[in-house]
Amino acid sequence: MQFGIMSVSDITRDPVSGYTPSEAERIDAIVKIAVHAEEVGLDVFAVGEHHNPPFFSSSPTTLLSHIGALTERLVLTTSTTLITTNDPVRLAEEYAMLQHLTKGRMDLMLGRGNTAPVYPWFGQDIRQGLPLALENYNLLHRLWREDVVDFEGQFRTALQGFTSTPRPLDDVPPFVWHGSIRTPEIAEQAAFYGNGYFANNIFWPKEHYKRLIRFYRQRFEHYGHGTQKQAVVGLGGQAFIAKNSQDAHDQFRPYFNEAPVYGHGPTMEDFEEMTPLSVGSPQEVIDKTLTFREAFGDYQRQLFLIDHAGLPLKMVLEQLDLLGEHVVPVLREELDKVRDPEAPSNPPSHADLVQAKYGDAEPRQPRPNANRGDNVTGGSPYQDSESTVGSYPTL
Repeated sequence: MQFGIMSVSDITRDPVSGYTPSEAERIDAIVKIAVHAEEVGLDVFAVGEHHNPPFFSSSPTTLLSHIGALTERLVLTTSTTLITTNDPVRLAEEYAMLQHLTKGRMDLMLGRGNTAPVYPWFGQDIRQGLPLALENYNLLHRLWREDVVDFEGQFRTALQGFTSTPRPLDDVPPFVWHGSIRTPEIAEQAAFYGNGYFANNIFWPKEHYKRLIRFYRQRFEHYGHGTQKQAVVGLGGQAFIAKNSQDAHDQFRPYFNEAPVYGHGPTMEDFEEMTPLSVGSPQEVIDKTLTFREAFGDYQRQLFLIDHAGLPLKMVLEQLDLLGEHVVPVLREELDKVRDPEAPSNPPSHADLVQAKYGDAEPRQPRPNANRGDNVTGGSPYQDSESTVGSYPTL
């Protein structure tokens, strides 16, 4: 099973010191956090996408490619990539490039996001959020699997004879998760394509997510991708750890009370009771996390949010030490003991996907026809000024 951390990339005032880090400081800190996550034995680092203050992660692929160059085995992913307000063509290009740069050590999570104003900033209408998500992923799915795409939809200009470059590494698209906190249509979409489903269960009671995950599993089986137990599920969560429970609550309470999202709301104890938030000793965090399997069944990826609400870098790195040394090894062992033999232990890696497609054969390495375009305008050197038909690539 994979364990890792996710960041929403917030820049928040530290309520204890009163200090608000600059964008530069926070970006530098998140790189240190990701690198240390690998050092303590975690498997995954995920970062969100936002285009408004107080967040800094407007270009996840740039950040993840830099982290990829500083790490060796950490799986890099998003939480989430905005499938609604990003052009699917750019997503196909940018994440295929990230896939090449990390040698397949990446995947991505798609979602609609939770910031309403972002839609008009990118020329979209939030009232069309769900149709956008469905149509845009349909196109992205095709762009990674078809060498030449003709497309006509509702939300972007048509494509004729379009080839997304670079082609995916080994001609195998990255694994995709569909992240959702409320919408059964997204769970249906994940199941239809045989992709992963990530329930970012940070703020809501488990009963809400149980329904969505159960629905995703049923539809995964319905579409013939495997049994319900073989469906690929990921979960979010929050944790704050100290050597004992009292210290954990004392240290985290000022950050919880002033957190922009849930501060000045329920007490920390009530929030722990209602949601997956774990605050306590390593054993308490272990015990709480083990209840996730009881509620949702066997799953393949667990991500913890640990760097939000103004927590200083030193404290976040200490959290990683505790997570890597005292929590994750026990969770691995305990969850492996009870995992159903039919359930996969990990989500598909790039190597798994290559093996599934090619077996023992060498992977295909696309080589676009250099004669397709004129290297300046992209047009065919063999068409006259009135022709609209270009030459297709040889891949």
